[in-house]
Amino acid sequence: MNAYLDATHDPALRSWVESANAPCSDFPIQNLPFGRFRLAGETAWRLGVAIGDQVLDLRAAGLVDHADMNQLMQATPQERRALRLALSDGLREGSSQRTAFEAALVAQSAVELGLPCEVGDYTDFYVGIHHATEVGRQFRPENPLLPNYKWVPIGYHGRASTLLPSGTAFRRPLGQVKAPDAAQPVLAPTAKLDLELELGIFVGRPNALGEPVRMQDAEAHVFGITLFNDWSSRDVQGWEYQPLGPFLSKNFASTVSPWMVTLEALAPFRLPFERPAGDVRPLPYLDSAENRERGAIGIQMEVVLQTERMAQAGHAGDVISRSNFSEAAYWTVAQLVTHHTVNGCALRAGDLFGTGTLSGPEKHQAGSLLEMTTGGKNPITLSNGERRAFLEDGDTIVLRAYCEREGARRIGFGECRGTVLPSLQMQGEAA
Repeated sequence: MNAYLDATHDPALRSWVESANAPCSDFPIQNLPFGRFRLAGETAWRLGVAIGDQVLDLRAAGLVDHADMNQLMQATPQERRALRLALSDGLREGSSQRTAFEAALVAQSAVELGLPCEVGDYTDFYVGIHHATEVGRQFRPENPLLPNYKWVPIGYHGRASTLLPSGTAFRRPLGQVKAPDAAQPVLAPTAKLDLELELGIFVGRPNALGEPVRMQDAEAHVFGITLFNDWSSRDVQGWEYQPLGPFLSKNFASTVSPWMVTLEALAPFRLPFERPAGDVRPLPYLDSAENRERGAIGIQMEVVLQTERMAQAGHAGDVISRSNFSEAAYWTVAQLVTHHTVNGCALRAGDLFGTGTLSGPEKHQAGSLLEMTTGGKNPITLSNGERRAFLEDGDTIVLRAYCEREGARRIGFGECRGTVLPSLQMQGEAA
């Protein structure tokens, strides 16, 4: 058996939680993602693991003696594997612990799911090379990628206070915008509200200030991966981003899915990481044999757009994009951790990295409307006849993702859902 795989990955393994055995379940016993939940009327969060359509209360099951996810995330890889094995042993068919675990189960439909942990800092990267190329082409047709792109993982620091749990609606933001032929900018609700299909990478183990994390140690500092939608105001962004980069165009709302799929669960879906022939090799501090051998992860992702009219008609929405992390990303999880700390930056448990928009090379694989519609010039037509250049009030975006391959059990990430509400200014004007 692969050194990274163990009995918890056995595709034949079944759970006594019957819903976990359904072929379409995102949360079979081979997954076991972590998140936080609370019951009606509660203010404090509990620690949970998703299994089928249920959530296992880790404290009630006797697996932890606290309710601090950030503390749990600091476990060593060995401690994480031991907890995963204990969960698998207790949830598998025929387990002697069934009675104790069964008493700690709650239906996911009966609980509130929040952000999976407390997030202190948030960094957004730009690892999607097809996205970077297409967006660059809209502004620099002859030279879409800037010279540093293939040498350094580009990123900027975001705003943790506006991270939203899946299912939260948010208001269309205001910002300064300037028309090309206008003499001066105006303050207005964004007219070019966009989605960004991303993954979120959660730091588990911290590193000390001044001590960089080496490539061979980088993944020991990562707890898990979620879905992430970094909503963007493209008209605000176009006016404000020079010379220091994104600001108000990015920090008004970012939606995070509730379940962290661990690197242990993703082990069967690792792939070789290969750059295109002829591309530069990364600097030595961003390179390792293990990263080349298994640095990529095969995660299939999709974007669903449901308009308000669709929702009223009972229509679940249209899939408007599909792409894969392994094909979209120019940098790996380990490279992001190593580069973020190479200057001595201290990471803490719960820090979040956004990957940046993960688009494939084709138009139907675009992870943003900016790409799909060529900056709004070519709106997409939905199945009910509605058209979209950018998002309108009442629109809902749902991100989904899953991993599957022959010889392994399919696992999923749940969903990352957000709905656009009218801006306060627009409501005031209407009144």
